[in-house]
Formats: sequence, C-alpha cells, structure tokens
Amino acid sequence: MKTFHLEIVTPDGPTFKGEVESLVLPAWEGQLGVLPGHEAQVVVMKPGPLHYTREGREEWLAVSGGFAQISPEKVVLLAETAELAEAIDAARARAKAGDKQKALNTGRMNSDDVARMEASLLKELIRVKVAERARKG
Repeated sequence: MKTFHLEIVTPDGPTFKGEVESLVLPAWEGQLGVLPGHEAQVVVMKPGPLHYTREGREEWLAVSGGFAQISPEKVVLLAETAELAEAIDAARARAKAGDKQKALNTGRMNSDDVARMEASLLKELIRVKVAERARKG
C-alpha cells in the first residue's frame, strides 16, 4: 500500500514521525483527508480530532490548532498541542469539562475570561471525544 511521511510537531517537540496510508485533519474549512500524492498546500487547522491510518490501524489524536504543510510525499503538522488518544484520561477530561461548564454558567466572568474558558472547555470536549473514539476503534 502507498504511504507518505507524516510528522506532527508541537512546541514541546515531535509527537509522531512515520509512514502513514491516510490522514484526516480538522481544517477550518472542514475535515480534510490526505492520501499519498496529495496536492501541495498549506492548511490552517482548528481544534479537533485528527486521525491517521498506519499499518492498517487508525490512530487518534486531539489537536488544538496549528498548520499543516502538505506535499505529495510528506505532511508536516505544526500543532499548538497534539495528544495521543491513549495518553488521555477520559474521566478526568470529562470532569474538567463539567467544571468549566459550571464556571461559564455562573455568568460572573468578563468577555475575555468567557472566551478563554470556552476555548478551554472545547479542548476538554475534544479530548473526551478522541479518547472515546479510540476506545471504540
């Protein structure tokens, strides 16, 4: 089966490097699928679940935005954060999301704090989704 090289890099360093058969990433325009030989482009990623197929198995990650540089032979993802599904404690992420939702419901925050809390809530919900999706797969 044809493959391409995938590198996922965060400010903390590389998260993944290897050959994959396919990739689906959360672009601002919607989910973007990448296969070997994909047209070259640069894509802005939004927070969301990302998955790739490697040796016939699907691997899931939670990403919180960044950029993807796509070429026919290689994809480099520069992500703000990228967390492998098996590293996510779904129960803990669910509890954090509940706490953040409660804080938002109090109505005692200024607009900047609300925006930060909503972004943080979204990150936790994505983590829960990725952890649960990987468990099902």
